[in-house]
Formats: sequence, structure tokens, C-alpha cells
Amino acid sequence: MEDCIEVILEEHSSRWFSHQRSGRNVTLLIGSAFAGVYGLWSMFCMPGLRVPFRLKVPFLPSTKEQTLNVIKLLEGRKGCLADLGSGDGRLVFAASSMGFQCTGFEINSILLNYSRSKAWWRGVPHTDINFVKQDFWKTDLSKYRNVTVFLAPAVMGVLEEKLLKELPEDARVIVCSFPFPHWPHSCTAGSGLNQVWAYDVHTAREQARTSNSPITCLNQPSDHQ
Repeated sequence: MEDCIEVILEEHSSRWFSHQRSGRNVTLLIGSAFAGVYGLWSMFCMPGLRVPFRLKVPFLPSTKEQTLNVIKLLEGRKGCLADLGSGDGRLVFAASSMGFQCTGFEINSILLNYSRSKAWWRGVPHTDINFVKQDFWKTDLSKYRNVTVFLAPAVMGVLEEKLLKELPEDARVIVCSFPFPHWPHSCTAGSGLNQVWAYDVHTAREQARTSNSPITCLNQPSDHQ
């Protein structure tokens, strides 16, 4: 049953990306429609978690190849890892298998319960994996030395600011499919839709200093939908 669900999720991701390639107008139309439906759904189904509308993103599950690319760029690292928008938990489980102490941030109750059930079924202790119903935009991420991200392009610039402000100097951020618009990447793996990028925070801060660009604080938008 678990495999069937993951196949369905991967097919959903493939269809979304095929729309991305079909043209800018179609992409904007689909994205706007999805955001509208998602926004209405979140207001009624998650009234206690008021995420600013422009920071809402659709669930895009990682492919198996993309997950393997993420693991490659995490080799040799250890410590706490945060997956921002953990979805069905596949990146979290993969990172946990490498010895990371993982936290998956997810506000979608259906995906959160699926991930927790999967962890329970596999007998994974909470000390290794913890899925939390928590808005990572409003969470201090300073304790995490490793962060994985698979979010929509529209929020990546805002995320840069938050992570630059909060993460420790030796932190690494792994980004799937949609790279940061301003940070210099340290290395990359894969190609096309399965490409992932690794960013080291100390390199991003050094670039900000040498370019005389101040590290700006995250300008959180209003919670009004």
C-alpha cells in the first residue's frame, strides 16, 4: 500500500513538471488555480495555522533519482537536519538512514499523518525522526546544520533571507529543482528536473560581505489571506 501511494505521488509530481515545460502562460494559470484552491482549503482545514498566502506552495514529491542526488550532497555531514515542507517524508527517511537526526516540518494534516504512520510502521524512534505540524517560516532554525528544501520558485528569495539570518556558519542547504536566486552554490548533482544544489551558509555570507550587500532580515508578510 505504501508503494502504491508513493507511485501516485510521483505521477502527480511528473504531471506538474510537464505543465511547467508546456509554457509560461499555462504554468501561471495552473499555479494560480492551485494556489487559490490550496488557500481556501487551508483556511477551512487548518484555521490554527495561518500561513501568509504568498508563502503557500503545492506539494511536489521528490523522485527517487532526486532523493539519491540529495543524499550524495549530504555525504560526510552529520547532526540535525530539517526538511522544510516534508510532504510524505521521503527525504527525511533517506537522510535518517545516513544517521541524521531529522525533523520534518509539514502543515498538511494528511501528509503529516501519512509520514508519522510510515515512521511508526517502520519502527523508527522519535529520536531519529520527528514530524511536526509546525510552520517553518515562523520557527527559529538556528539549531540545524543541514536543511533540505523542495519548494516553489516564488518563495526561494524569501527563504534565502530567513536562512541567511538564522542558520549556523557551518550549515549546508540542499535545494531540489528550483535553486536560490542569489546564493552561490558549492556543488550540484543530477540534471534537468532531478538536479539538486548544495549551498554552504558561510560562502553565502562571505559573498554578502564582499559585495557590500547587507544581510537583510526576513520581512514577514501579513497573515491576512
